[in-house]
Amino acid sequence: MVATLKNVPTSIDIRELVTGTGPFGPVEIRGLTQALGGDASAHRDVRAAVRELEQITDRSPAASVRLGVCQYLLGRYREALETLRSADGGALALFYQGLSHVALEAFDKAKEAFDAAKKSGYDAIACGAASADALRAGGHLDAAKTAIEEMTTGKDAEAARQSADYWAAKGAILADHGSAVSEVAEAFEKSVAIDPGHAHALFALGVLNDRAGNDDEAQACYERSLERYPASLGALLNLGIMHEDRNDFAKAQQCYRRILEAIPDHPRARLFLKDSSAAGDLRTEEQEQKQRDRIEQVMGLPVSDFELSVRSRNCLQKMGINTLGDLARTSEAEILASKNFGETSLVEIKDMLASKGLSLGQFATPTPADEPEPEMAEPSADEQELLSQPITELNLSVRARKCTTKLGINVISDLVRRTAEDLMECKNFGVTSLNEVREKLSERGLKLRGD
Repeated sequence: MVATLKNVPTSIDIRELVTGTGPFGPVEIRGLTQALGGDASAHRDVRAAVRELEQITDRSPAASVRLGVCQYLLGRYREALETLRSADGGALALFYQGLSHVALEAFDKAKEAFDAAKKSGYDAIACGAASADALRAGGHLDAAKTAIEEMTTGKDAEAARQSADYWAAKGAILADHGSAVSEVAEAFEKSVAIDPGHAHALFALGVLNDRAGNDDEAQACYERSLERYPASLGALLNLGIMHEDRNDFAKAQQCYRRILEAIPDHPRARLFLKDSSAAGDLRTEEQEQKQRDRIEQVMGLPVSDFELSVRSRNCLQKMGINTLGDLARTSEAEILASKNFGETSLVEIKDMLASKGLSLGQFATPTPADEPEPEMAEPSADEQELLSQPITELNLSVRARKCTTKLGINVISDLVRRTAEDLMECKNFGVTSLNEVREKLSERGLKLRGD
């Protein structure tokens, strides 16, 4: 296939680029990623070229570099790492080893690879930004902040300020340091201004819009970020959840399957795919929600809107029963216990409720047996500190986080006071989200009330 690419001066023959002996550096790889993002057939051609190289048992080190980079672009990170280690040990191979380590969350090894790539002559700004971001992702925030600041104090300061990678890394570091959202967003926007297709910056802007409730803007950012290969796993997960929220389960499943193609054992993608595949069940849940909304509306109807006998009306008024909901929450025994309320009035009330699809005592709360309340042990200082942590410490998915926000759950102690049923009442909070919350709590030795 020959693809004509934006911002790339010449057309490229994908098979020749991957399997041939011509130039293969950052410019050519950029052209390849643009082809993958802009032409569906390019993905097929890259796969075919990769299979061809994989069948060669005596590949040259240079061919291993091409193969490893393409495996990385296809999301096959472990294979890419193994292939690149057997390559020529040059700057390009080292840099993509670093990227593969990042994808596999081996951040310390990633930093070592980026630093080695820089020493071997790879672009200093790209290596510096990637190294600083690896420090951040590995939890070394102070070192990351120092590293990113040093990029604008040396001889390459102006070049750094013109780098999309620099601004994307700086935005991520600012975000993890708790800087103002406006400052964080400004850094990512500068990155996108320099490189409109910068995947990491677009994903980060998608997350910021997602948290702010700007769903359309968030979706647009996620979708644009996925035009650059390899696809961001976070963008695919979040976009899948957004598709589910809009009842587009087919698109949601496509997102989750793309993740599983690269990482077959990805736990959240597997859970989310299973949840989304039960599209019929989800639609049923929506129908049940509509039914609950209709019942709630009916239960709000005042009793005075119906034709009742004077005796029935007076008895209901004395009992403080004003709506159909009040009746549905009152048992037959409670009604008959009222003075002057006989069988005739009871039949009249039941007929009135039946005309609206309700029944007497339908939602009455059973009288609980008197049981001594268990003595609650006073939490230790460590437990108190854990329970007082903000809910964000659990790193919940977007869907679960939205539901906790709607329920007013701000700290972990608020969450453990809730039952599974409390959480499931929140719209779009399904079994997958519940299992996620339980898993996060279990990691800290905690559980929901009633579990």
